[in-house]
Amino acid sequence: QVQLVESGGGLVQAGGSLRLSCAASGRTFSSYGMGWFRQAPGKEREFVAAINWTGSNTYYEDSVKGRFTISRDNAKNTVYLQMNSLKPEDTAVYYCAAKPRGPYLSRRDVYDYWGQGTQVTVSS
Repeated sequence: QVQLVESGGGLVQAGGSLRLSCAASGRTFSSYGMGWFRQAPGKEREFVAAINWTGSNTYYEDSVKGRFTISRDNAKNTVYLQMNSLKPEDTAVYYCAAKPRGPYLSRRDVYDYWGQGTQVTVSS
């Protein structure tokens, strides 16, 4: 069982930055692939970024490539999402998720555990 708690969301102007954190419980965090997803009002939850269990591979949705960076610190049981050059269209609730070691990190349906979400609002 893994429990996930996101933090770091807030209100920021376009062009600004935020860093989201996701703290995980459990001793097996290092064996999980981790992902960030987001959901805007009236839209489906979509993939943003993911990182494999070792941290050696990262994956990004096209619209955030070059602006967002996902990383993890297995010693702290935490995954991060550094978001730079934020745009109003990045406004959403951001969720972190965990899945057992394996492929398909960009697929929402393979994740077993989800956090409660943190709101990110980017003003124009």
